Amino acid sequence: MNNLSTEDKDRIIEMAWEDRTPFEAIDFQFGMRETEVIKLMRNTLKLSSFKLWRKRVNTGTSIKHLKKRNADITRFKCSRQRSISNNKISKK
Repeated sequence: MNNLSTEDKDRIIEMAWEDRTPFEAIDFQFGMRETEVIKLMRNTLKLSSFKLWRKRVNTGTSIKHLKKRNADITRFKCSRQRSISNNKISKK
């Protein structure tokens, strides 16, 4: 986690906040497992923001985990995400 650039950390936090981006996508793109993302969020966000994020991720309707998703949702990114320049997999 320490070897990430500021831009990468910002992108990981952005992806973690996005409801449709699963932890598996963050792991695929940045090599950070869910526990490492949680540590990054805990160390970066204000306590109240971190608690709000954890509450959103832990709800029964959360789609942050591929196993909890509807089987029809299989992609890691939406079609509008191509324009994000910091997304390393956007040009594939």
